[in-house]
Amino acid sequence: MTPSTTPPDGTARTRLLHWAQALAVAAFWLVVWQVAAWVVRQNLLLVSPWQAARRLVELVPTGGFWATVWHSLARIALGFVLAVVIGCLLAWVASLHRWVGALISPLVRFIRSVPVVSFIILVLMWAGSGWLATIVSCLMVLPVVFANVEEGLRQRDRKLRELADVFGLRAGRRWLGLWLPALWPYLTAACRVGLGLAWKAGVSAEVIGLTNGSIGERLYQAKIFLSTADLFCWTAVIVLLSWGFEKLVLWLLAVGERRLERVYAK
Repeated sequence: MTPSTTPPDGTARTRLLHWAQALAVAAFWLVVWQVAAWVVRQNLLLVSPWQAARRLVELVPTGGFWATVWHSLARIALGFVLAVVIGCLLAWVASLHRWVGALISPLVRFIRSVPVVSFIILVLMWAGSGWLATIVSCLMVLPVVFANVEEGLRQRDRKLRELADVFGLRAGRRWLGLWLPALWPYLTAACRVGLGLAWKAGVSAEVIGLTNGSIGERLYQAKIFLSTADLFCWTAVIVLLSWGFEKLVLWLLAVGERRLERVYAK
């Protein structure tokens, strides 16, 4: 007997099962939503999935829809990126000098404890609504990034540090080959949590601050005009944007991790 030279593609089968399960779960909840709409029978309170989808189809071809999406996406994404950069820098500085860490840690805990509404009101008083979503998103994600990266720096293996000293590795080589690969799981975990916080805080800031041309403004208008279809439509857009942005960031992190592994292998 000659063994098969083409083993079954387990990866493809696993992906197919994953997508089938996801579609089945989505179909189940769509049915629940439709049944609830039939029971309520009041579009002002709950529209059907078909009505929300039809409204979304009406909005997508318009230029105003894409301008609104880009407005919120750009500002919230910028706030997230700033939080990652600032959080990593603060964690690195705090790991170098204990007294610096003693000064920074209370500030980070204060930011984490203050309600997001308080920051929204303060930013509106100090800077206006133009970059409100960026600032608030940054403030909400910053403590998460700082805490995770600081923990990763604390957990660095001292034996690796001693080994690097013995072989006389330069600082750049140490970071690329030793420290960054060890920190990457902590940074990835911080991004997973921070991405959801960025969108929740950013859109909430837009709603309260009535930022012109934003998704938050569209949600507020849906409330004023009692347009439940628009409310569900823009909520679905937020969910899709958040999901897509999360996939993009995690993919970039995975690519970066593979490149670091290749650098370390050399």
